[in-house]
Amino acid sequence: MPQVDYYDILGVARDAGEDDLKKAYRQMAFKYHPDRNPDDPEAEAKFKEAAEAYEVLRDPNTRARYDRYGKEGLGGNGFGGFSSSDDVFSAFSDIFGEFFGFGGRSARGPRPQAGSDLRYDLTVSFRDAAAGTDVALKIPKEVTCPDCGGTGAAPGTKPETCRHCGGAGQVHQSQGFFRIAVTCPVCRGQGTVIAQPCARCRGRGVTTEIKEISVRVPAGVDNGMRLRLRGEGEPGRNGGPSGDLYVIIRVGADKVFERQGQDLVYHTEISIVQAILGDKIEVPTLEGVESMEIPRGTQSGRVFAMRGLGLPHPGGRDKGDLLVHVAVAIPKNVTKKQEELLREFQKLDEQKPMKKVKDFFKKAKEAMGN
Repeated sequence: MPQVDYYDILGVARDAGEDDLKKAYRQMAFKYHPDRNPDDPEAEAKFKEAAEAYEVLRDPNTRARYDRYGKEGLGGNGFGGFSSSDDVFSAFSDIFGEFFGFGGRSARGPRPQAGSDLRYDLTVSFRDAAAGTDVALKIPKEVTCPDCGGTGAAPGTKPETCRHCGGAGQVHQSQGFFRIAVTCPVCRGQGTVIAQPCARCRGRGVTTEIKEISVRVPAGVDNGMRLRLRGEGEPGRNGGPSGDLYVIIRVGADKVFERQGQDLVYHTEISIVQAILGDKIEVPTLEGVESMEIPRGTQSGRVFAMRGLGLPHPGGRDKGDLLVHVAVAIPKNVTKKQEELLREFQKLDEQKPMKKVKDFFKKAKEAMGN
């Protein structure tokens, strides 16, 4: 058996789960926290001891080695306990934030921050959206200051460690038994102060410039589609990554076609004669003029699909269809000759139902054997 039993220190069974370990450590940390036991070496020792036990047992690998070899089995794995309470705060700052609502010790210096994303609304013509196009955008954006390299300090100098917080970016205020970490009012959480600001950016570390960016608009884009350009947003701070640029597409209307997703819609009129007898008509497409067959007896409102003559799917090979809506044009005025022919046509057409009726009764009598 090892000289120090971590399970006994936390008061848990040897098969305790992760939640039980965390709950036990929370109770021990609360009981022996240095702010509740000022100038008490024994409480500080138990505080570090509990942290050591939790650090070993919460990791399945170190816990397995400890169960098999005891504390001596951990010596060659880089863990030698905690030398002070500050080491505990540093190791478990996230846990103390979860348990007590504040961190035990903040990381020194400012944290990297990602840059903000930018948005640009781009309007393209219907034909450019159909074929795809390259567009040059001129965008006012913040860029890293070329004089100071983003530090905000004058060339030849560098930001100095904040003396008020010692570079931690936070200061502690006593509140009851505990110390509450708050943002340093001098450096505003940066951990550094700029004694000599850069003249060009006035200590901001960034300047505003008009940057030209080339954007490839893929064929077949539609209203509301987003194009993402990684790293073309605002620059990051303290070594953080730049944000992204989102280009929002707006597609203009067309004089010839309407759009239904990736299908194109074209409306045309044909004459009564074309509708009755059939014909070939010419239909405009994105790639020129195509011939289309109008079959005999075409009714007004019929839709013909010309396959593959619509818009391409962005990033794909397939295309939509060209939908041709046909309307039969009725003439408002006719000549006397045309009227005579139409009336003759009407007389001939009226005979068809009577012939069908006679044929029906003839077939019925034959079926009955009369």
